[in-house]
Amino acid sequence: MHSSLQRQLLAWVLLPVAAAVAVDARLTYESSVETASIVQDRLLLGSARMIAQQISFEDGTFQHQIPPAALELFQSELPDRIFYRVTTGTGQLLSGYTDLPLPARQSPSASPHFFGATMRGEPVRVVAFFQSVVGNPSALPVVVEIAQTALAHDQLSKKLWLSAVAQQLLILALTTIFILFGLHQGLRPLIRLRDDVRARKEGSLQPLQTDRIPAELTPLVDSFNDYIQRLENHTNLRSSFIQNAAHQLRTPLAVLNTQISDAMRAPGKAEAEVPLLAARRTLQQTTRLVNQFLTLSAAEAYVAVMMPTTTQSCCDVVQKVLEDMAFQAHQKQIDLGFERTGVDTLVSIDPAALREITVNLIDNAVRYTQVGGVVTVRVESSAEKVSLAVEDNGPGVAEHNRSRLFERFYRAGETGTSGSGLGLAIVKELVFQCAGTVKVLAPQHGGTGLLLRVDFFTTGRGPANRAVA
Repeated sequence: MHSSLQRQLLAWVLLPVAAAVAVDARLTYESSVETASIVQDRLLLGSARMIAQQISFEDGTFQHQIPPAALELFQSELPDRIFYRVTTGTGQLLSGYTDLPLPARQSPSASPHFFGATMRGEPVRVVAFFQSVVGNPSALPVVVEIAQTALAHDQLSKKLWLSAVAQQLLILALTTIFILFGLHQGLRPLIRLRDDVRARKEGSLQPLQTDRIPAELTPLVDSFNDYIQRLENHTNLRSSFIQNAAHQLRTPLAVLNTQISDAMRAPGKAEAEVPLLAARRTLQQTTRLVNQFLTLSAAEAYVAVMMPTTTQSCCDVVQKVLEDMAFQAHQKQIDLGFERTGVDTLVSIDPAALREITVNLIDNAVRYTQVGGVVTVRVESSAEKVSLAVEDNGPGVAEHNRSRLFERFYRAGETGTSGSGLGLAIVKELVFQCAGTVKVLAPQHGGTGLLLRVDFFTTGRGPANRAVA
């Protein structure tokens, strides 16, 4: 299944936003608990002050009362239990619950003291308020303690947190909607580009327009246009190849027709034998030309199956080809030799491609070497590569024309040869598939002729995707 670009962009945008919302929700919860605690502490302090204001010392005793408003401050949907205690500075209980926990700080202080405790099995929040009483013979202040359970506190913190989270989720939902709208608008140039490609006629190789394309899509469009240009060049080469192939086939077929016609008009067997022999040669050349066409077409679509191969295995392939072509060389009295130099090494190569390369190189050398010439095949190996070299002492090719030897249908010194001009083009394609290089050099013996060298490199050492160097 193809993933949606819009969904990917939305996910990558919303993931950090959702993570930020989650972190903020955690921080909001802590803030809500802190806010509820502040509200509870203020209610406790307000209640303690109201009670403390009602304490007086008259006629040698403490007078006090608990005003109802001091306890009504804590009314809520979930009623909490309220505990209180009033004691003198010497520890005498004036009013309240005797089991209310004492504050950890017993020394008098001008500021109230808040602390948490447990009262009758329930967690409570307690405030201890110290109040000086006029007329009190003791210098110690009266201590007023108020405690409240946590029901209202928890309810308030939960409401604050849920309200904040609801707002954040609403913002996240609105953000998602706006992002979706923005992505839809932002991807419209890409959709237009898709529609432009879909609307093209078959075979159209016009470049894509870049006037309405955003800067981020320009490299993609440029890559498409570059590919279209290369495809157009390939199509032109293919069309030229087909035209040349038709011309190459038309000529021998016309000659063959003429030769057969001459044989049919000949008055006797002896007179018909000459045009029939010529017709057979023409037919053989035409058959070879068709085979070369098929081989070149297969080489262009060939996918090399690379495998580790020793130098000795390469020599075995080359020697087998030499045996198969010995009769062709013998017909022209050509000295066809083989040499091997260098140490045994291991290269990554396709044996089938190596055989076809060897066949075409040797066939090319034998065809263009004069009668009685010499063709030498060498396999040279080193730690970095294995080289196949085919050297002849034929007429050779001018240095400025050597680069054209790999062009299709190019034949140097065409007179007196029956080549199709496709052999070295096939070599170039197969060498390219094997990530090797092929070079045209002057012969080592210093005379006329050519030396064609194909290098196959060990893994990781060769120049990838290079055929002609």
